Amino acid sequence: MVEQSDRAPLLDWEEIPPPDPNQAAQPPSQPQTGTAAGTGWSSGSTPSIITCSPTRSLTTVVLSEDGGRPRTELFGHGWDRTAFGPVCFPGLSARDQWEEKDQIVAVFVVTFDTRSGNMVEWCLPQDVNLDGVEFKSMASGSHRITSDFIYFRKGCYFGLACFANMPVESELERGARMKSVGILSPSYTLLYRYMHFLENQVRHQLQCPGQYSPLEAFYEDKKAVLPPTGNGLVNACPTWSVTTINRCMHPEMKITHPAGCMSQFIQFFGEQIMVLWKFALLRKRLLIFSPPPVGVVCYRVYCCCCLANISLPGIGVSVPELRPFFYINIADITALETELSYVACTTEKIFEEKKELYDVYIDNQIVKTHRSHLQPLLRLNAADKEKYRKLTEQRQLLLYSQEVEEDCTANEEDLFILFFMEMNNRIFQTLSEVAGSNDPTLTAEHVRAMGLDPQCDRSFLVDLLEVYGIDVTLVIDNLCCP
Repeated sequence: MVEQSDRAPLLDWEEIPPPDPNQAAQPPSQPQTGTAAGTGWSSGSTPSIITCSPTRSLTTVVLSEDGGRPRTELFGHGWDRTAFGPVCFPGLSARDQWEEKDQIVAVFVVTFDTRSGNMVEWCLPQDVNLDGVEFKSMASGSHRITSDFIYFRKGCYFGLACFANMPVESELERGARMKSVGILSPSYTLLYRYMHFLENQVRHQLQCPGQYSPLEAFYEDKKAVLPPTGNGLVNACPTWSVTTINRCMHPEMKITHPAGCMSQFIQFFGEQIMVLWKFALLRKRLLIFSPPPVGVVCYRVYCCCCLANISLPGIGVSVPELRPFFYINIADITALETELSYVACTTEKIFEEKKELYDVYIDNQIVKTHRSHLQPLLRLNAADKEKYRKLTEQRQLLLYSQEVEEDCTANEEDLFILFFMEMNNRIFQTLSEVAGSNDPTLTAEHVRAMGLDPQCDRSFLVDLLEVYGIDVTLVIDNLCCP
């Protein structure tokens, strides 16, 4: 690792926050036996939120029944950390990513040539297959913007590229020089660390084309030692504990890493988040369209995948993985034709016409589907609005505790991730219990207990039972839902 110095600022490629002295001074608490309170909606009259603090304790903010100010309570004992089970995040390898060693399998520079178009001008290692990367790392329409960042998939690897567009006085370059500098890795969880380095390097390449020594040093320091060739598949759901979520939430993720964007994602879509949640849980093919810049849209891809987290053992093992493809273009059409479930984003409007490639099309904040049996899911019902109200209420309580009580241990990202995971767990726990009973009949009471509407969510339940292969009898009448 090249040390940071005034003489080599471009070699400062790792963005790791300083350790928290308070956290380091406190020993981790021992797991205790008990039950964790819910983080999602509940039937009780006293709403509460639960987050994991950096000290590994459980924090809840409770709204008093008499309308008084919220109070913060710390549950350091009597709580089983594993009550929620493992947390599944899409596209990650099956080990603790925050202990993972650097595994950069390639570094590259892509340029736009006025005669040849997008092309890879330099890469290490020199024999790496980068076919198509020249289009993945420079999104269609990027000539209209000055800078961007792009997450993408290349075979069994994930990539991150930073793009920049600089005006130049050159007839040969038609007044603009455009380049992207990017890296490939087996997972995207550590790519955010090098965002700042890649941004510096793409500016360096624009100003001093052909000077690759910082990139060469970076690759030598971070290059991967990979195992023998495997099946080439991207693992979608690793095993993470609930406490791992908070341990990973470093401040820079709020800007540079997909795991820190859930709150912005929900604010952008509003109540429509409940529609996306249903499609994600059904493992549909979701395609998000947006003009450049595409970086924030790549984050929405990740967030859509997180809506389908389930931590109950054995649930979802037989259904297609909801894979994050991140940015795609027309060169990915062949790959998408064989995908059963994915979330991706694009800047190319032509994809809207290729209806055989997707089930759900999201144009900025407009969610639509051409599948007639899925169209009822586009309508929000009373149960959806109530769940969104609970989510909003819990977020407000969290923000109140942070502002008034200056409680910085609570984490907004944990709140959102755990909210949807608990909601999913409650649905499948109920379905599993009914399926295993002597009378496997799903009644209206069961459906309400899952937080769903017996009539308006009937088509959603029918699809859910079919996708996950759960054998129960649904006896709810399919009445008209306003």
